[in-house]
Amino acid sequence: MAKFCYVYVLRSLRDKGLYVGSTRDLETRLRLHNDGAVRSTSPRRPFELIFYEAHRSDATLATVLDRTGAESLSELLRRGRR
Repeated sequence: MAKFCYVYVLRSLRDKGLYVGSTRDLETRLRLHNDGAVRSTSPRRPFELIFYEAHRSDATLATVLDRTGAESLSELLRRGRR
């Protein structure tokens, strides 16, 4: 069975900001974010996982964006807040 690709959204418990990422190993990636091993998110930890979507191919983000017409997943999330 093929491994899934995940698009995920984290919320910083420190500043309440969102972080969008993708990975093939969601559990490990979340742990790396919270352990401070990801330079771009280290100052904003800890994080909680607020959304993820699993897909069977690496074309995940392009598919989601094509389907919605959004330029980025962040834009798509902002649209949902209105």
